[in-house]
Amino acid sequence: MTAFRVCRWAAWAPGLETPEAWNAWLAAPVWPLPASDAMAPLAEVPAMTRRRIDPLGRAALQAAFWAQGEAATGPVVFASRWGEIARSVGLLQQLAHGELLSPTAFSLSVHNASSALYSIARGDTANYAAVSAGPGSAAAGVCEAQGLLGEGAKQVLVVSVEAELPEPYRGFEAQPGPARAWAVLLEAAERGLSLQACAPTDDADAADLPSDLATLCVLNGAVPSLRRDGWRWSRDV
Repeated sequence: MTAFRVCRWAAWAPGLETPEAWNAWLAAPVWPLPASDAMAPLAEVPAMTRRRIDPLGRAALQAAFWAQGEAATGPVVFASRWGEIARSVGLLQQLAHGELLSPTAFSLSVHNASSALYSIARGDTANYAAVSAGPGSAAAGVCEAQGLLGEGAKQVLVVSVEAELPEPYRGFEAQPGPARAWAVLLEAAERGLSLQACAPTDDADAADLPSDLATLCVLNGAVPSLRRDGWRWSRDV
């Protein structure tokens, strides 16, 4: 498998809204995350468009813009277990009550909505993908990026975005938490991180954190290796 390194990363969540706050949290991660009503500023997107994006999508796009910066356009992978499920549930409830649906709300409820908004905002026609793989969705997003790097892509942006399940599905979630997103700009390297599938075990590392945040810990370098949800991360130093 292609080894890779993280060129740049960024993250956003209510209460963890700056690189300094995230670095402090990653040095001693505690779950659940701090509580806050803040929303990602997303100044990179025009106000009229920004108003239509819900807090989850704003977090995803903010992390993506910060991580990619002025880097050249290239493949982008958005990874999320549930995607815009809160918006989807709202539409289903409207249907159940015989109400008319908003075309805009429907277009923003699909799993690749955030990736589509990001590509439009950047005027980018590169390869975009949206993946979902249960609790291992963030790792699956990086695995997709590995494949793209192996095929010759110079850099790949991976964006992970998760949020608490809405009612009536909240009881199915083991570790509910606020909307949060992180993004990493990856490139192939002779030495660095590698990711391989492995047999799931009961003694997974970082089991006290949701998988997306445990994945960020290893990508950021806060932990040297990780085994979680059928994926094994290792670092060649």
